[in-house]
Amino acid sequence: MGICFLFITCKMLAQENRNYNTEIDQWSIARINALKADNGWLNLVGLYWLNEGNNSFGTAKSNSIIFPKGSIVANAGTLFLENQLVKLTAASGVAIKVNDKIVKTTETVYSKELEKSASMSYGSLHWTVIRREDKIGIRLRDYNSSLVKTFKGADRFPTDSNWRIEAILQTPANSSTIPITNVLGQTIQMKLLGKLLFNINKQTYSLDVVEEETALFVIFGDLTNKKETYGAGRFMYIPAPDSSGRTVIDFNKAFNPPCVFTPYATCPLPPKQNILPIPITAGEKNYITH
Repeated sequence: MGICFLFITCKMLAQENRNYNTEIDQWSIARINALKADNGWLNLVGLYWLNEGNNSFGTAKSNSIIFPKGSIVANAGTLFLENQLVKLTAASGVAIKVNDKIVKTTETVYSKELEKSASMSYGSLHWTVIRREDKIGIRLRDYNSSLVKTFKGADRFPTDSNWRIEAILQTPANSSTIPITNVLGQTIQMKLLGKLLFNINKQTYSLDVVEEETALFVIFGDLTNKKETYGAGRFMYIPAPDSSGRTVIDFNKAFNPPCVFTPYATCPLPPKQNILPIPITAGEKNYITH
C-alpha cells in the first residue's frame, strides 16, 4: 500500500510540474506575441521631443525631427506645439493620415482634453503624441520593423515552481502614494496599493505594489541585475488577493521593461525599497539589442 501510494503521489507531482511548465511556456508565448503586436515595443523606431512652435519632420537633415532614412519623404510636414496642444500640417502632396483619413488641412492631434492622441500614419509608419510630465513628443513605429520579424524571445531562467511564492498584501490605512522615477529622470507619484510580504529561505522580504489600471504591478530589482538580467530591474503583475489578502508572486513571470528592447521607451525604475538583496534566478533574462 505504501509503495503504491508513493508511486501515485510521485506521478501526480510529475503531472503538476508538467502542467506548470506548460503554463509558463504559454505565458512566454503570449508575452512574445504582445511584444510583436502593432502596439508592442519591438516596432518602435523613434522618440522625438517637441519644441514650442513649429517642428518640421521628414528624412531631410534640415528638419527638427528626422525620421529614419527612406521611411518618408524629405520634407513631410510640421507638428506645431503650443500650450500642450499639437497640430499636424502635411506638406503639399504628402498623403499623411490622421485616424485613417488623409489630412487635407491642419489637424489637431493632441490636446489636454483629448482622451488619447490621434493616430498618424504614412506607409508602414505610425506615430502618436506622448506626454511625460512637462515633455511632449511623438513615438514613431514602423510596422515593417526588422526586429518584429526576427524576434524569438528573451532567454529565461529554467522554470522552477519554488519561485511561485505565497504572499500577503498589507494595504495602507490611508490612501498613499510612492515616488517612482523613470529613465528620463522624472519622478511621479503613483498610488500605493500596499506592501507584499513573503518568505524566501525562511527570510521575510517585501515589495511595494503600485496600481496600473486595474492590475497589481511591481517594479523590482535584485542581485542578478547587470549580470544576468537588465540592470534597471524587471516588472511583474500580481493576481488580486483574496479576502484575507493572500495572493501569489510568480517570479517565473518576471519580465523585462520595454527599455530592454528599444531606446525609445520611458521606463520606470524600481524604488529603493523594491531592490531585493538576493538573486532572483527566475523569469526573463536580459536581451541586448541596443
